[in-house]
Amino acid sequence: MSAPVPSPVTDVIATPVTTQRPRRRSDIEGLRAVAAVLIAVYHIWFGTVSGGVDVFLLLTGFLITGSLVRAMERQGRIAFGAFWAKLIKRLFPAGAVVLGTVLVLTYLFFPRSQWTAVIEDVRAAALYYGNWHLALGSVDYMAENSAASAVQHFWSLAVQGQFYLLWPVLITGAGLIAAWSGARMRRVALVAVGTVLVGSFVYSLWITTTEPVWAYFDTGARLWEPALGGLLALVVHKVNLPAAVRWGAGWLGLIALVLCGFVIGDSLPYPGYASLWPTLAALLIILAGAGEAESGRLSATRLLSLRPLTWLGGHAYTLFLWHWPVLIVHLELTQQDEPTLGGGFLVLGISFIAAVLTSRLVDGGVSRMTRRYRTPSWSLAAGVIFILPILVAGSLWGQSIEQDRQLRMELSSNPLAYPGAAVHLTPALAEGLPELPIYPDTTTVVQDTIDQTRGCNAFTNDTEVVSCEFGDLDSDYTIALVGSSHARHWFQALESLSGRHGWRLVLMTKNACQFSTEEQTYRGETYTECTDWNDDVMDEIEELSPDAVFTLASLTDRTHGEHVPEGFVERWHQLDRMGIDVIAVRDTPRFDFRVPECTDRNDREACTAPKSASMAPQAPYEALTDVPANTRFLDMTDYLCQDEVCHGVIGNQLVYYDTNHFSYSFSKSLAVVMEPQLLEVLGHSMPTSEPTLFEAALSLQESEYS
Repeated sequence: MSAPVPSPVTDVIATPVTTQRPRRRSDIEGLRAVAAVLIAVYHIWFGTVSGGVDVFLLLTGFLITGSLVRAMERQGRIAFGAFWAKLIKRLFPAGAVVLGTVLVLTYLFFPRSQWTAVIEDVRAAALYYGNWHLALGSVDYMAENSAASAVQHFWSLAVQGQFYLLWPVLITGAGLIAAWSGARMRRVALVAVGTVLVGSFVYSLWITTTEPVWAYFDTGARLWEPALGGLLALVVHKVNLPAAVRWGAGWLGLIALVLCGFVIGDSLPYPGYASLWPTLAALLIILAGAGEAESGRLSATRLLSLRPLTWLGGHAYTLFLWHWPVLIVHLELTQQDEPTLGGGFLVLGISFIAAVLTSRLVDGGVSRMTRRYRTPSWSLAAGVIFILPILVAGSLWGQSIEQDRQLRMELSSNPLAYPGAAVHLTPALAEGLPELPIYPDTTTVVQDTIDQTRGCNAFTNDTEVVSCEFGDLDSDYTIALVGSSHARHWFQALESLSGRHGWRLVLMTKNACQFSTEEQTYRGETYTECTDWNDDVMDEIEELSPDAVFTLASLTDRTHGEHVPEGFVERWHQLDRMGIDVIAVRDTPRFDFRVPECTDRNDREACTAPKSASMAPQAPYEALTDVPANTRFLDMTDYLCQDEVCHGVIGNQLVYYDTNHFSYSFSKSLAVVMEPQLLEVLGHSMPTSEPTLFEAALSLQESEYS
């Protein structure tokens, strides 16, 4: 998704003194309209790449480069303040109205669990770093279950904003070199823009191959597209193709652009080579409209110049802004994953109406307000006055959420009010439990949980072990917690027990990577980073020589059921030969919905899943015949599921922060029920003078009720 450039943009530089202004290209307005409609249609009904992103980026470079170079040729300088101030006046007001509307609709209709993310997304969108914000989130495995953001499409505005900051500097540098060397300005600009184009395109090919999800939002991987438009702007005045060639080029480009989404879809890594399709299609359309001779009545250029399309092109920017949040709100209100045919037309209709009203009332209103005051400071003020309230509102809302979080934290300090897994210790505790606000707060549980092990975990693209140590670092007994995120979500329980018993706990985990000898896949591709990490972690374990390794005993799966991979057993045998004990814990249930959102929308009792949906009737490792002598098993399922039903809220605590990972608080509560089993498999015994956490909880319960 990319934002169209508000039109027209060629007036951001002072009026020319000697050089003739190029003729107005009404077909470009029509091209903007086609690109905006394609983005909306493909997003609403097909959920795939449309090519409109790339068209708008190319047009951005085409319009801005020509404007900046003409300014250097006429005046020998670029008025940076005026350039940026006018862009802010054109971009900020409409964008702020959409962002403010998203905040209001989020509060009214969206679950609490999405509030914090929306506030952060809106802030990133308003300050034009939304692409990097989304890039960081998109490569975070722990956040991939997050709902689609209603302002996700603002990432392309951020790319354009960064382009607007860079390009005047680049063109000014080219002008200085031209003045110093005596070369023609356009020739030096061609070299500068061409260098950016080649460098960015090569980088785009590389990063799309190595990190395709990151590449989609990466400014460096996208910069070649406006650079291509800029290169075209510098040479298009010399192009005068025969009418027949222009006629064919126009229709070929237009048809290719319309079919782009069907041809590329989601099958090819993007941007990379695939993005050449829409950019070259747009290039053909622009070349078809260049020159002096008419292309003909039935030409694509004439079609794009028709009044309805040019009118729509004038609203392309606001249509782009509105279509995505309207779609996301529609899906939220209807609780659908994708709109119906009628629902899609409703989304499109509302988006058109909102776009026209925004263009007339907001953009038109700002233009009327500043008509008498054309200085850069007034233009800047006109833009900032819209965006500032959005930032303030988001900040105040965030503070309110934090206050509520602190209140729930104070309430949760009473273990009898928020026992979590310990609620099943005795019937009296469960029967006498008051129903209190769920803890952790759904608005912050994701970030709070991830922060518990931030910096102590390998990401999907890492190949080497990242480790941290907890508990008594001088202890004679060391436990290594090793494996994927489903091993890591036992961390808080183990940390509590390690501190209590004086153990040393070493955390060695990697996103989506099982502690196994088998080759694994991630997002449909061979997960070579996981293989390398597994080799490295075995070297680390050999050097560390822990007394025990805590890892998974099975894998749960809503599609294939619960099973024990052969690679798990092979790892246990390898550790047995090294003289290291294995504590293998049974994997946990998986839901087909986000538990925090479910609790926000429904009664907590509705947020359950059948145990059989992802777990076997009995632990699958019980049927294994080749388990080595060093391996002992833990099964905490009875504290997660009762009567074959697995719960999303237990003991007033939110069990999962997404569809399948423990919240940090519930994981910590598991220490109480896990302690006796863990001590038994380790062969440890408690000092007679020190009660277990189980006994301490019972004692607290008795004193409370007495």
